Amino acid sequence: MDTNNFPQKFGIILWIIGAFLSIFLALKSWEVISKLNVPDFNRPTISVSGQAKKFVRPDIGQINFSVLAQADDVSKAETEATNKINKVIEALKEAGIAENDIKATNYSISPRYGRTKAISNIYPPDIPSDIIGYEVSQNLEVKIRDTKKTGEIISKAAGAGANQIGGLSFTIEKPEVVQAELRQQAIEDAKKNARELEKNLGLRLGKIISFNESGGYPIYRDYAFGKGMGGAEMSAVPQLPVGENEVNVNVNIIYQVK
Repeated sequence: MDTNNFPQKFGIILWIIGAFLSIFLALKSWEVISKLNVPDFNRPTISVSGQAKKFVRPDIGQINFSVLAQADDVSKAETEATNKINKVIEALKEAGIAENDIKATNYSISPRYGRTKAISNIYPPDIPSDIIGYEVSQNLEVKIRDTKKTGEIISKAAGAGANQIGGLSFTIEKPEVVQAELRQQAIEDAKKNARELEKNLGLRLGKIISFNESGGYPIYRDYAFGKGMGGAEMSAVPQLPVGENEVNVNVNIIYQVK
């Protein structure tokens, strides 16, 4: 037996076995891929849209209150601001606002400047500013769950010492519930349109290869109020109609044509 050529012959046998395995694995991979639900993008496609809309009344309001206190030193300004904001918070609670719906959003301390009187040909005069006192500002963000009481709550907060009132907006607490309902209706509308196209054009629609959604829920009207140094009731409780807005959802579906 000639053993000199054995390594060479063994290598050829291994190469042949490897080649057969490669071909076998390639065929099996193609078989698996062909069974997958993969769209054939070379086929023609058709796009259909659907829409759904409804008018929705907001069920929650949001508003910002702030107090501002000024004094010749920081501690006095802080004390005055704390007393004011505590009175505003108590007034809000008495008006039915839950503690969890009152959130502090800002607290700031700033110096107040005055200028030394001087004669100068430069404007503005290049004279160092003097600190004549300090001001402390604190802001609250408040949720109003009973929107019918919005005007009353604003009036009470102003009477308790709120200096600035603004940023009022109305919305719904769970917009995703409305959007989910409208999304389903919009999809059904798109499917109905697809069936009509199949009938009118003599087509057969296959797999869905793309889906897109647009539209949404708007934030309702925004009111702005201004008060001076606070501590006075409004002359009349403001009437703030919530109203209702249209919410819409649009969908676009692309089908393969069989």
